[in-house]
Amino acid sequence: MLGWAIVFFIIAIVAAVFGFGGIAGAATGIAQFLFFLFVVLLVISLIAGALRGKAPRA
Repeated sequence: MLGWAIVFFIIAIVAAVFGFGGIAGAATGIAQFLFFLFVVLLVISLIAGALRGKAPRA
């Protein structure tokens, strides 16, 4: 899914270069939403891993 955020970001950049404001805005919004969703999921995953208390394997 992180790949989708990157794809929408690239679409937003290309659309902005060509002057398609509506498409660029929509793609930027989707990319931002996906990015923050992944940040939240990362934090939840780190907290859950810390609370589980298992040491990582070496």
